Amino acid sequence: MYAPDLPPLNALVAFEASARLLSFTAAADELDVTQGAISRQVKLLEDNLGQPLIVRSRPRLSLTPTGVQYLNKITPCLHMIADATSLARSDQTEQLTIVTTSAMASFWLLPRFTGFQKKYPHINARVIAVDSLNSLTETEFDMGLYYFRSPPAEYHAIPLFEERVFPVCSPRFLAQHPEVSEPEGLLESHMLVLESGEDWVNWPEWFNSCGVTPSLDFDHTTAISSYPLVIQSALNGEGVALAWQTLVDDYLDSGLLVAPTGRSLSTQSQFYFISHRDKKNQANDHLEILTDWLFAEAAGGKT
Repeated sequence: MYAPDLPPLNALVAFEASARLLSFTAAADELDVTQGAISRQVKLLEDNLGQPLIVRSRPRLSLTPTGVQYLNKITPCLHMIADATSLARSDQTEQLTIVTTSAMASFWLLPRFTGFQKKYPHINARVIAVDSLNSLTETEFDMGLYYFRSPPAEYHAIPLFEERVFPVCSPRFLAQHPEVSEPEGLLESHMLVLESGEDWVNWPEWFNSCGVTPSLDFDHTTAISSYPLVIQSALNGEGVALAWQTLVDDYLDSGLLVAPTGRSLSTQSQFYFISHRDKKNQANDHLEILTDWLFAEAAGGKT
């Protein structure tokens, strides 16, 4: 009953990888196909939908408004399909599960995870994106990567890295709005606001760290419920976002994002490695390899 409305599924996978990585080449490397194949699959999906999803620009791709909306809708569905497939396979092979937020998965873990899979092809592992901490109790996992002010007592937690938070925007937005180079000027600019009930730092907290007291209501804001979409909006030049250094380092290094004020807030919250307390002493060679690899990546090293 769903077939007439479903687009080509390979095209969905190609679009998700391209939109997440903002690169046909990087998507091709992740999916182990050619760059041309990825480009053709995305074009096939756009033809199927009757409208463009990706702007083919350099040095990186960007998403159209429809592309942003479509990515936000299909990503959870693809995660569910991958999860269901992994569960179906789990009767035959031992599998390790990493659970984390969509932001951590998109910006930090998945860009590195291909390297792990190539180095350890004999280890069967999967990544599940779960943004709500309340849903963790309903999810089977071997380890998690989460941002906490204080980690929940029911989990064994080890700090991965401390975090600095600061405003970012596209170079084009900064050129058009030079006033954002000062905290006071940001109050008059367009700010991208993450709607989250978790421990993420908010704009008032960042302004207070700069000695600036904002009004209770900002005049120029766009509220967005997903952190990857907040960063995508900043990349598109739609405003200024608060960025977590670990999650946007690649964009800063490439010049796609800039930090206009040069001011940052060292947060009391940190990214943590978490595991179940009742399982932390279980011996498992594959689990130890994956854990060691994660900590080496967090330290900027190689395993």
